Amino acid sequence: MQKPVDTDAYISGYPNETQKSLKQLRATIKKAAPQAEEVISYGMPAYKWNGMLVYFAAYEKHIGFYPGSSGIAAFKKELASYKTSKGTVQFPVDEPVPLPLIARIVKFRLKENQEKTLLKSMKK
Repeated sequence: MQKPVDTDAYISGYPNETQKSLKQLRATIKKAAPQAEEVISYGMPAYKWNGMLVYFAAYEKHIGFYPGSSGIAAFKKELASYKTSKGTVQFPVDEPVPLPLIARIVKFRLKENQEKTLLKSMKK
């Protein structure tokens, strides 16, 4: 697959069922972080606001969600039933994506980025 130019192009490259999940994920992120800029980074959809917030990507058997290590650590209990690594969680493609949890993680990351930006500005 060639590198997508935008999120619409990225999503359109997947089977219909996966597209449905990706569209729901995208809408959830945009609703939770309406001020975030949607970009393609590392070949996948990503959201920036005072730094990178989250990324997502589709694979054959799962949808990867990348909120960074802090996003995984802060929601460790809620993510316990999913496969996780330091900065990633995998949602099986044959199960619904936990959209309310995604929204909470995105809002957590927004707050975290805002606090980092505030601290940087105070050090100047």
